[in-house]
Amino acid sequence: MPKAAGALEPTPMSMPAPQQPAISRRCGWRLDDRGTTAIEFALIAPALLLLLFAAMEFGRMLWTVGDLNYSVQQAARCASVTPATCGTSSQIATYAANAIAPTYTPASTFTASTASCGHLVTASFPYPILFTNLLPHAVTLTAKACMA
Repeated sequence: MPKAAGALEPTPMSMPAPQQPAISRRCGWRLDDRGTTAIEFALIAPALLLLLFAAMEFGRMLWTVGDLNYSVQQAARCASVTPATCGTSSQIATYAANAIAPTYTPASTFTASTASCGHLVTASFPYPILFTNLLPHAVTLTAKACMA
C-alpha cells in the first residue's frame, strides 16, 4: 500500500514513553512483591504443623485403643478356654499385659472378674500424650471384653 505524501513513519524517538503511575514513582517499595511467599508460609505453617501433629497423635491414640481391645479380648478368651493358664485374676491381668507388649502397659491396668456374661476383662489406661500442648487434658482409654 503506498504511503501518503507527508506522512511520518513512527520512530523510536517519536513514540511516547509508557507512563508509570505516580504512586509507583513515589514509593516503589509498595509494589515490590518479593518475599510475600515467605510471609504467607510463615503465617500458615504453624496451623499446618499443628494439624499434622494432631493427626499423628490421634492416629497413635487409635492404635493404642485397638491394642487395648485386642489384649482384653485375648485375656477373656484365655480365661474361658484355658483356665490352667488364666485361672486367677492376676494371671489374666498378666496375660493381657503381655498381649499388649509394644505399649508397655502394666498388669495393674487390667482387671478381671466373673460376670453374668462369663469372664469379664476391663482395661483403663491413662494415655501418655506426646504433645501436651496440643491436648492439655488427660485422656483415659478404656476397653472391655466378656467371654463365656
